[in-house]
Amino acid sequence: MSQAPLVLVDGSSYLYRAFHALPPLTTSKGLPTGAVKGVLNMLKSLRKQYPESPFAVVFDAKGGTFRDELYAEYKANRPSMPDDLRVQVEPLHASVRALGFPLLCVDGVEADDVIGTLARQSAALGRDVVISTGDKDMAQLVCPHVTLVNTMTGSVYDVDGVKEKFGVGPELIIDYLALMGDKVDNIPGVPGVGEKTALGLLVGVGGGLDVLYANLDKVPELPIRGAKTLPAKLAEHREMAYLSYQLATIKIDVPLDLQIDDLHPGAEDRPALAELYAELEFKSWLEEVQREAKAAGAESIRAGGLFDQAAPAALVRPADVEQSAPAVAETVDIPQSPAPAETNYETVLDPARFDAWLDKLKQAELFAFDTETTGLDAQQARLVGVSFAVNAQEAAYVPLTHSYMGVPAQLDRDTVLKALKPLLEDPQKAKVGQHAKYDINVLANCAIDGDPQNGINMQGVAFDSMLESYVLDSTATRHNMDALALKYLDHSTIAFEDIAGKGAKQLTFDQIALEQAGPYAAEDADVTLRLHQALWQKLQAVPSLARVLTEIEMPLVPVLARIERQGALVDANLLGIQSHELGEKLVQLEREAFAIAGEEFNLSSPKQLGVILYEKLGLPVLSKTAKGQASTAEAVLAELAEQDFPLPKVLMQYRSLSKLKSTYTDRLPEQINPRTGRIHTSYHQAVTATGRLSSSDPNLQNIPIRTAEGRRIRQAFIAPAGYKLLAADYSQIELRIMAHLAQDEGLLHAFRNNLDVHRATAAEVFGVELDQVTTDQRRSAKAINFGLIYGMSAFGLAKQIGVDRKQSQAYIDRYFARYPGVLAYMERTREQAGEQGYVETLFGRRLYLPEIHSKNAGLRKGAERTAINAPMQGTAADIMKRAMVAVDNWLSESGLDAKVILQVHDELVLEVREDLLEPVREQIRQRMSGAAELAVPLLVDVGVGANWDEAH
Repeated sequence: MSQAPLVLVDGSSYLYRAFHALPPLTTSKGLPTGAVKGVLNMLKSLRKQYPESPFAVVFDAKGGTFRDELYAEYKANRPSMPDDLRVQVEPLHASVRALGFPLLCVDGVEADDVIGTLARQSAALGRDVVISTGDKDMAQLVCPHVTLVNTMTGSVYDVDGVKEKFGVGPELIIDYLALMGDKVDNIPGVPGVGEKTALGLLVGVGGGLDVLYANLDKVPELPIRGAKTLPAKLAEHREMAYLSYQLATIKIDVPLDLQIDDLHPGAEDRPALAELYAELEFKSWLEEVQREAKAAGAESIRAGGLFDQAAPAALVRPADVEQSAPAVAETVDIPQSPAPAETNYETVLDPARFDAWLDKLKQAELFAFDTETTGLDAQQARLVGVSFAVNAQEAAYVPLTHSYMGVPAQLDRDTVLKALKPLLEDPQKAKVGQHAKYDINVLANCAIDGDPQNGINMQGVAFDSMLESYVLDSTATRHNMDALALKYLDHSTIAFEDIAGKGAKQLTFDQIALEQAGPYAAEDADVTLRLHQALWQKLQAVPSLARVLTEIEMPLVPVLARIERQGALVDANLLGIQSHELGEKLVQLEREAFAIAGEEFNLSSPKQLGVILYEKLGLPVLSKTAKGQASTAEAVLAELAEQDFPLPKVLMQYRSLSKLKSTYTDRLPEQINPRTGRIHTSYHQAVTATGRLSSSDPNLQNIPIRTAEGRRIRQAFIAPAGYKLLAADYSQIELRIMAHLAQDEGLLHAFRNNLDVHRATAAEVFGVELDQVTTDQRRSAKAINFGLIYGMSAFGLAKQIGVDRKQSQAYIDRYFARYPGVLAYMERTREQAGEQGYVETLFGRRLYLPEIHSKNAGLRKGAERTAINAPMQGTAADIMKRAMVAVDNWLSESGLDAKVILQVHDELVLEVREDLLEPVREQIRQRMSGAAELAVPLLVDVGVGANWDEAH
């Protein structure tokens, strides 16, 4: 009987990966816990996979290693560990020990070296080894007995897998790393040799560094870019290549005072786990430990800060755990919770079972619903199956169009959809989804019996777990299902990549076997229902948040779905002409840049640009990169351009036009849906912190309107024959909200009397009569009005309006003297944010400010600026959303031939039949201006034109 494999876990690798990949979870006391939870989830999963295996969880020890002595710059580029990660190290170590896992930290070497030594020792004994890591360097350890597993991605690399991944076998991985270097670890490598060149060299000469350096004369003949110059480069940097080889080599002879059989996990220390889980607020794990303790006859459990104690010895084995855990005298009784039921998921292939589930759905007060499709674009994805859940832990998946070889017989797609249609279209039958807008659009496009007009008009979507999480706390986590399940259910969901693979070889859902697809799809519905149950309870505890969800966000979902399906008509020919013209301008700008520089260079290469700007032209270095190089970032170029240096001016123009061309004029024609002939952007409700909508594919929020070229792109958004575009735009909505919030008499007077607020501000700040205000004074006043609500400093204002800092501070002081209500609002808001940890919009939406008490002054000041601006931005977002719902309701009731096609910033764009323009114009203005009652009027500017630019 074969032995179970030795499992070696690269704890340090996973600690960093979990920290950056998972949501930034924190306890109610502000202790970060996301990385701890991520690593522990991975360890628990591994233990289930290898229940009989010996384990070692290996972390880097504190202090330097032998590599630092070899090369003082080793890992010099790595930033210091973030504070939010540093505080998680000790609780993670304590949790690993309490779970019974052997934990190893060896001074003077890295975790890789300890793993390498144990792997080689085990392999030499003929025992298989599984190394769980995300570090590519470990590929050098792979052999017939050693396999790499990346638990976070599901990737498995044996010898063949390494060859497929890297292009060379494990025996050449060190040589590969030595040639190309490693930026993360600051292994220098050979300058100018990247992945492709390193691979070409090793494959071309048929060996490692020794073979390569013995055959440099053969290198010019290899099919590698720049092969003729490589021999000299390799010869020049030979010493660096061999030093890099030493740095990249994992030690396999670290002296370790333990045997493989010493590494079997010990029993869990339940009292210690209970203390840790309570402190870390891992509720479901805590309940699990409590149940196990009760079942084992324990009547009480220890409490205290276990991981506040001193760290134990560097090398810890299971036998040491009991002694390393500090004794705590105090005991408390912990209330017990019932165990969650086992999941009961069903893949429905039988008509009788489908009918049974249909009856369950009809009888349920609320059910969760989800679709599985062939892609992420709701306007083009094909429906593959549907899933639903009525009770927690119980769900079903009905596959409809899986198409792989050997797929079992599935229920007829159209028969199932016709049976579901009355239920899904019933507005009185409550449903919950996760990102339900996607499912609404997929069902609307599902074309029953092949009829494009015969889709499912899904109604009655009462809740959306994504939006429940977003309204509860927009900044607490990402709002996708995986992140929410981990945060609110302590549950790791099945990852799509686990069943579909990754990259170019990833399967679409219809190609996935039902054995994997069924549990994945059923879990989606089950988790959606359980998330709703957890989140709605939290929202009901804060009535204002519950109202934001039910009165603003949920009514908007079907509205956005309709806008997305409607799409916008664009003139592809006009965009083609614009692309050509932009291309000619870019060539002209490139020539200007070459003329100024006195030579040709790659305008997109930071390295070449740095040489030209700072070494050849001698421009001042305003900022440096993390590596100490002179920065060529856009902000730096903009500042140099403001100082009238000609090349940065040309470069800024070049970058701006290049971005317009690649992002819009080239890309928009490719995004025209072949079925509809229109562009269908996707709107996102749960992305921005303040409640504003964002869009993607294409992102219409970022089309620049201050440049002629940007406005020309809007000219390509056109109305069809017989129609016009109508653009309705809120006028100075955030300033009006500021006047309402601050209740400042000066601002209220200006807006109530329909004065030009910037001219009125200029008159106050510059001490002149209204009719004496100059254009420059009005422009400066506008900068002050908008700058102050965005937290602009005197320095920033000075830069924007072209005065010195002293003068700009004087303007700000005079502004606050004339508008004391604004200053009082700002001070009041800062104080409230500090006391509550959040600010609110007029409608009760909250924005939490995790950095408001930060010890870092920069972060704290940033949080204070956000606190002042967020109520205005968030209220503007709420008003726009309310307006969209009101406009949609009116359009639906009126039956007029007019449809909303775009929402951008504070603007709605409609496609209106020409003979209906006047009644629609007036009704849209009324509904938008009536979306909120403020102390000042909400004004809406409405324009009409044959294209978006003309209407705007």
